[in-house]
Amino acid sequence: MADTLTSPPLLAENYAYFFDLDGTLATIKPHPDEVEVPAEVLQALKKLADMNQGALALISGRSMAELDQLAEPYRFPLAGVHGAERRDIHGHSQSVSLPPDLVQTLHAQLTTALLWLPGTELEAKGMAFAIHYRRAPEYQQEVLNLAEQIVRDNPQLSLQPGKCVVEIKPRGIHKGEAISAFMHEAPFLGRTPVFFGDDLTDEHGFEVVNQLKGVSVKVGAGETKASWRLATVSDVWQWVIKAANHQQEKEIAQINRRKPYGSLDRSF
Repeated sequence: MADTLTSPPLLAENYAYFFDLDGTLATIKPHPDEVEVPAEVLQALKKLADMNQGALALISGRSMAELDQLAEPYRFPLAGVHGAERRDIHGHSQSVSLPPDLVQTLHAQLTTALLWLPGTELEAKGMAFAIHYRRAPEYQQEVLNLAEQIVRDNPQLSLQPGKCVVEIKPRGIHKGEAISAFMHEAPFLGRTPVFFGDDLTDEHGFEVVNQLKGVSVKVGAGETKASWRLATVSDVWQWVIKAANHQQEKEIAQINRRKPYGSLDRSF
């Protein structure tokens, strides 16, 4: 869709919320360890989750361990490594794995190859690998060629380009599948999905949300399958805070309308 997309409306009842992290809830930094989500935004996410029976999940290329650390002190349902690992509202986790010998071989192969591309960095996620080149953008094509060759040699793997990163992961794993899995279970079941993301890795998620007649929101510029757009991470922060307050105000108004006219609380 074109860059003329407008900002999403504030929502209230019967929605399920999904948020990417880097580039969506947090500003992208030169190194992943430098990223953080403001406390005020985390509080608003928790408020939004509580008012929707817990139907709010983080969907990210990061591991679930990293997501939990970034979301402290709160604990949300999660899909890490693009859905290769997932935790539901009850804390039950499941994950897709690769054969240990393949993981070991790929790790050695990638480590050796990246020695010739100074400034690039290998992130091993157990069931996937991310090659970061934010500090060495001149090696973008070399990194892509390397990842493509590994995927050609290993049909059980697929390639996922992102912002200054190329990921190698199990085939069939993507954020759209993770969102779909959540939408088939409580408390997400029966609700309208809302998904915020910023990268190529989020387009599968937008596609699934659109099929479910939900609200898909692209953060930043660029072609997208999303139906709405916010310009920056700061805009996402403002939307989350306003959305949580908006739903809270609507719920308070509904409670007040239900009170009998002229009712009086008495203490004895």
